[in-house]
Amino acid sequence: MMAKVTLRNLAAHKIRLVLTAVAVILGVAFVAGTLIFTDTMNSRFDDLFDRIGKGVAVDVRAKSLDDKGQENEGRGAPQPVPAALVDTLRTVPGVKEATGNVTGYAALVGKDGKIVGAGQQGPPQLGVNYTPGGDNPVVSGRAPAGAGEVAVGKDVADKAGYRVGDTTKVVTGAGPRQVRIVGLLDTGDMMGATITAFDTATAQQLLLKPGYFSDIHLKSAGVGESELRDRVAQKLPAGVEAVTGTKLREESKSDVAAFMGFFRTMLLVFALISIFVGAFIIFNTFSMLVAQRTRELALLRAIGAARPQITRAVIGEAVAVGVVGSTFGLAAGAGLASLLQSLNGGGGLVITATPVWVSYLVGIVVTVVSAYFPARRAAKVPPVAAMRDDVALPQRSLRIRVALGALLTLAGAGLITTGLTGAGNPAALVGVGAVLVFLGVAMLAPVISVPVVRVLGAPFARLLGTPGRLAQQNALRNPRRTAATASALMIGLALITTVNVLGASMSASVDEEIGKQFGADYIVTPTGAGGVSADEVKKISAARGVRSASPVYEGDIKLGGKRMSYVAGDVATLVRAARLKMVQGGAAGDGVLLDKEIAKDRGLTAGATVQAAFPDGASAPLRVAGVYDKSDLIGGILVPRQVYQAHTPRPVVDSVIVDAGGATAATKAALKDAVKDNPALEVQDQSVLKDNAHKQVDQFVTFLTIMLIMSVIIAAVGVVNTLALSVIERTREIGLLRAIGISRRQLRRMIRVESIVIAVFGALLGMGIGVAFGAALQTALKDQGLGVLSVPFGTLTGYLVTAAVIGVLAALWPAWRAGRMDVLKAISTE
Repeated sequence: MMAKVTLRNLAAHKIRLVLTAVAVILGVAFVAGTLIFTDTMNSRFDDLFDRIGKGVAVDVRAKSLDDKGQENEGRGAPQPVPAALVDTLRTVPGVKEATGNVTGYAALVGKDGKIVGAGQQGPPQLGVNYTPGGDNPVVSGRAPAGAGEVAVGKDVADKAGYRVGDTTKVVTGAGPRQVRIVGLLDTGDMMGATITAFDTATAQQLLLKPGYFSDIHLKSAGVGESELRDRVAQKLPAGVEAVTGTKLREESKSDVAAFMGFFRTMLLVFALISIFVGAFIIFNTFSMLVAQRTRELALLRAIGAARPQITRAVIGEAVAVGVVGSTFGLAAGAGLASLLQSLNGGGGLVITATPVWVSYLVGIVVTVVSAYFPARRAAKVPPVAAMRDDVALPQRSLRIRVALGALLTLAGAGLITTGLTGAGNPAALVGVGAVLVFLGVAMLAPVISVPVVRVLGAPFARLLGTPGRLAQQNALRNPRRTAATASALMIGLALITTVNVLGASMSASVDEEIGKQFGADYIVTPTGAGGVSADEVKKISAARGVRSASPVYEGDIKLGGKRMSYVAGDVATLVRAARLKMVQGGAAGDGVLLDKEIAKDRGLTAGATVQAAFPDGASAPLRVAGVYDKSDLIGGILVPRQVYQAHTPRPVVDSVIVDAGGATAATKAALKDAVKDNPALEVQDQSVLKDNAHKQVDQFVTFLTIMLIMSVIIAAVGVVNTLALSVIERTREIGLLRAIGISRRQLRRMIRVESIVIAVFGALLGMGIGVAFGAALQTALKDQGLGVLSVPFGTLTGYLVTAAVIGVLAALWPAWRAGRMDVLKAISTE
């Protein structure tokens, strides 16, 4: 019987079903979209790497600095192998074919004079040597055969509007050069990466070093990969290794898998935040539905329904809502994934079983758990309540709620503090702590709401008269409901505020650090990985107003068995440019400089000697000339230029520090003119450095804010839901108000004001928590360069206004519905 009651209730109250399911749909859509999109991306990457490494049995390459057989992960470029090895390897029994590969940076310049494709933060811009029968066959034109010829990926050429025979520029580590496109390549789906192919001799000259290859691919003549690897290894010189093609592909995939795993986890965190917000909405909705059906439930009890049956009936409705919401959420998630896929180059979706079962599990479990406590409350309705007209669910005292809320808030704050100090698992501690804080504040919100709503509603009561006073009283009538609705908005705005406080603090800290540490007049940097060519360094040095131009290099080194990155160049110039504060020794001589943390960790002082290992396999003792205070611009190790050059086959200038005796507009213009032929180079003074840093911070803040907007949208749906159900609940009251003379306009105004008050209360609560979270993060990260706390009051004011607008928009439909009620029918409603 109760199953029929449940089904009939769902059929009779479709609007309730839809309003409740919307929160589930939006949350599940985020989860499903994340899983489908990342599964699709993983499949595309797998196809890409399978295609690139197809047919390779053994790869011969230089050993990496960490001896793990993986490509360098630091600043230095992978070491090359001698080209003469190719002829040697061809004589190894079982080797069918040996092909030397050259890989480096090469960026195509578009017709607009800008680099085609993304810059530093985007997909790689690869330069390679064309090899007949390789991974990228020519589909139009011919292969490059001279220093001025290139072949480019067909998709890139189409995007840039180039055809075979067109001339353009290509930027490499050797600088820009004019080239003619003689062929188009079938590069497959490169996930946004670009490929420019040269003939082998030109590629070695521009991208690597004459007489060297990046690695050598071997194909097998019927011999197993492991056996061929062992045979090849016997012919290799020191510092060179052989790995199977399977391992080569696995390494490539593992790097991408690690990134995609992090990316998926990050998106799922935001999805779970949306689900968490949705849980508040579902709980609030079912609480209101149970309250509205108290008499109906009492009648069921009166005719013999047991408490467990009542509970199961409400839970049954929750399961139905979860199933419907999950189904539509899964479909919406597929649509979201398809949209993201179209923005990332298009292609079909890969839908596995995982997003399907996870979507239903999340949707149903969250809905049922959120509805459990309202269901239990429904079961406690006494049968005698059916005989009363003013029936209502009994409300417990707020004392236990306040005590538990305070305990949860304090426990959450303690966990966040512990996590921020680095103890245990910081991410897990901070995450659990934040959840406890939100739950604790949500439990305290009914008590907090009474004085805050009185203050927020007072201006409306004075300005709007009766509608304003009624709106204030409606919000105060049920503090629990007001608090539950506002809490959903609180969570989203608390996290958005935290991100904005953190972003503002990052910008302010960067400004302070650049002001303290950047002592040069200008710095010339590449936007890609190509570096600054020797000719360009000469042009910069010769620019009018320039006193000196000092190249800066970056590389890898192993000190005391630990691999680290370093900066190299003229040590005295770098010390002045970075305004390093020496605490021991000095910058004279040919020794290395260490920051005090690295020196302390390794027990080193000025004058000591430390054994260093380099990527080329060499090892040498280095004298510690001095120790300096921590520098975010330089890092932890500063090495003389000659040390870097002695152990690097192809030195790459990472940037150029310019001394002009002071920054002037004329000198900056001269520097820009000196590098105008290379669109990848940028001339930066202190103000430009700050602006670029601000742009990166703004991108970070914008991305996180966009990810959190879904939770705010769900919260806005919750306000609509609460007001709509509140209108249904107050049908008779609304009819009486209309009967005694309140106009439709005043009635709608009352509902709008109530919505605004609830939304602004939630925003104030969230922004207060967000500022506290942001300040805590800034304090914890002070030693990591986040030394300045900055609260963006202008942005927060904008969020407060936005919350009020959300309140107005959320009230449109409920207010319209209330205004259209038939007065007599409303009065007669029981």
